[in-house]
Amino acid sequence: MTQLESAKAGKITPQMKTVAQKESMEEEKLRLLVATGRVVIPANGNHKNLDPIGIGKFLRTKINANIGTSGDFDKIEDEFKKIDMVIKYQSDTVMDLSTGGDIDKIRRALIGRSTLPFGNVPIYQMVKDVMNRGKAFLELSVDEMFAYIEKQAEDGVDYMTIHAGLTRRAVEKVRKQKRKAGIVSRGGSIITAWMLHNNKENPFYEHFDRLLQVAGKYDVTLSLGDGLRPGSLADGSDWGQMEELLTLGELVKRSREAGVQVMVEGPGHLPMDQVEMNIKLQKTICDEAPFYVLGPVVTDIAPGYDHITSTVGGAIAGAAGADYLCYVTPTEHLGLPDEDDVKEGIIAARIAAHVADIAKGVPGAIERDHKMAEARSKLDWAEQEKLCIDPEKFRRVRAERSSETDACSMCGELCVYKILEDRF
Repeated sequence: MTQLESAKAGKITPQMKTVAQKESMEEEKLRLLVATGRVVIPANGNHKNLDPIGIGKFLRTKINANIGTSGDFDKIEDEFKKIDMVIKYQSDTVMDLSTGGDIDKIRRALIGRSTLPFGNVPIYQMVKDVMNRGKAFLELSVDEMFAYIEKQAEDGVDYMTIHAGLTRRAVEKVRKQKRKAGIVSRGGSIITAWMLHNNKENPFYEHFDRLLQVAGKYDVTLSLGDGLRPGSLADGSDWGQMEELLTLGELVKRSREAGVQVMVEGPGHLPMDQVEMNIKLQKTICDEAPFYVLGPVVTDIAPGYDHITSTVGGAIAGAAGADYLCYVTPTEHLGLPDEDDVKEGIIAARIAAHVADIAKGVPGAIERDHKMAEARSKLDWAEQEKLCIDPEKFRRVRAERSSETDACSMCGELCVYKILEDRF
C-alpha cells in the first residue's frame, strides 16, 4: 500500500510516525492530512536507508537541492561530494538531474548514499540514452518512456517530476501569445518538441493511468512539473501557465483517487507582486496539494546572484502557503554548480523557508530567533554560533575579524550592549 492508501485505510505507517515526531504533530492529525492529500511523504519502499520527511500543510517549509552531472562534467566523485554537502547543510531532499556519464550507475550510487528523499526527472535519461545511440529523442516510443520510469522507480526514486499537464492545447496558447522567453523548462521543451514532431498528445497526459500504475506499485510521489513555467517576468501568469495549472488540478484529483501521492510544481520567474496570487490560485485549483516552487526568481537581471533573488521570492511564496522550495544557486542561468554553489543555494533556501515558517506561525519557528536575540544582547558568541544557520561562516568571520573587546569588530568599545551594560 502507498502512504496515501494506508492513511485512507486508517493505518499510521512507520514513516508517518517518524514525520509526526519530527514535526511535533499528533500522529492522527498527520494521518488525516496524508489521507486528504494535503501532505505527502515521499518514501519508495526500495529506498532502504531513507529518513522520511513530510511536505505540505501545517508542516515546516521544506527545501530541495539539485545535483547531477552534465555532458561537460560527468564525474560521479563530484556528485558524491555534492550529495554529502547537501546532507551536511541540511537540505530536506535532493534531486538528481544528471545528463552525462553512466546515469543508471550514478542514480543507484546516489540513492544508496542518500538518507534524504531522492527525486529525479525521468525524461532526462530517456533523451540522453537515445541520443547516445545515435537516434533522435523525437523517435522515443511510449513503451520506451514507461520502461525508463519503471526502471528508475524500481531503483528507489522517491519522487519524480513528470510534465503530464503540458497538453497540446496549452502549447497552442503559448504559440499564439509569443512569450519573450519561450518554454524554459527542459522537460517541457522536450515534451513539446516530441508532441509537435509526432503530432500527438503528451504521452504522460494521454497515458496518465499507466503512470499511476507504476507510481502506485512503488509508492513514487508524483511531482507534476510545470513545463510552461514562466522564464521571465514578462511571461508571468500568462495563458499557457494558467492552462497547464488547470490540467494539473485535474491530474491531482485522478492521482488521489488512484491512491498515488502527488504534489504540484510552480513558477519560475514572477514579478514580486504576482507571487502570492500564484500560490493561492494553485492551492485553490489543486485542492491544497503540496506546492513545490522553483524560486520564484523575482528579477531577471541578477545572474550570479539568483540565490538571492530566489530567496526573496521563496520567502514570499512560503509565507503565502507554498510548502516546498527548490533552491537556486549563484550559477543559475550560467553553468553547472560546484560544491560551494550548492552550499550557497542551500543556505539561501533555508533562510527563505525559515522566514516563511515564522510568517505562517509554524510551531517553534520564531523561538530560535528569540534565543538568538537573547544571545546577542549577552554577547554570548558560543550560543549565537549554535543558533545560526551557517556556523562555519560564523566561526570564520569571527576568527578573521576579531575584536580586542568581547564585542564584534564593527563596534568594539562602542557596542550598544556595552554602552548600556547593566542599565536595563
